[in-house]
Amino acid sequence: MVKNVSFKEARDGEADCLNCSLRESVLFAELKEEDFEQLHDPIDQYTLPAGSTLYHAGDKGDRMYTVRSGTLKLVQYLPDGSQRIVRLIRSTDITGLECIVGETYQHDAIVLQETEVCALPVRVVEELSKENPALYRELLNRWQRALNEADAWLTELSTGSAKQRVARLLLRLVRNTQESQCNLFAREDMGAMLGITTETASRTIAEFKRQSLLVETSPNQFLLDIPNLHRTAED
Repeated sequence: MVKNVSFKEARDGEADCLNCSLRESVLFAELKEEDFEQLHDPIDQYTLPAGSTLYHAGDKGDRMYTVRSGTLKLVQYLPDGSQRIVRLIRSTDITGLECIVGETYQHDAIVLQETEVCALPVRVVEELSKENPALYRELLNRWQRALNEADAWLTELSTGSAKQRVARLLLRLVRNTQESQCNLFAREDMGAMLGITTETASRTIAEFKRQSLLVETSPNQFLLDIPNLHRTAED
């Protein structure tokens, strides 16, 4: 059983990586027990409420973060003060990879839904990578995955009509899951993700609800009509 560790508790202790229930799907999946014996730095585990910030753009980064549960948004601020959400970080994703090459954090990482993360000291990952080729390969795989996701946001979610963009976003939220149900974000966040106004995002969601492409099953939780959303996304 995984214990939820608060921010304060995490700072005072160590997360139980060896027995993590997500171990098979996160960065350390290939590590053996003897590898974990080399981990002398604490790998802190945080539970962060919605609206809090994990890190800020421009901060010097010495930690990467792997997400155990929840959702964060990576935000860039434009010269006019508006924001653009460039990517979502979800369960089993890693964020802050730019620290590996000595870069500062490139975005603000803001919690959309209560999120549990583990903080991985860069020096620990670097040391383990030297001794463990599998971990090094997995780091490269995660970096490539982040690049692929960034490309997808640029090509899928920033082009086409508002209806197409919203449909593609909804489909991405349930991609690689066994469910057709998802929680929606604030319309302001949806607009910032898709490069459309908050009003346009609201009108489009309202239209999708009228067309039963979205059926609300509980507050802010919706069942998706995936086949027809695919048609809308491709029209």
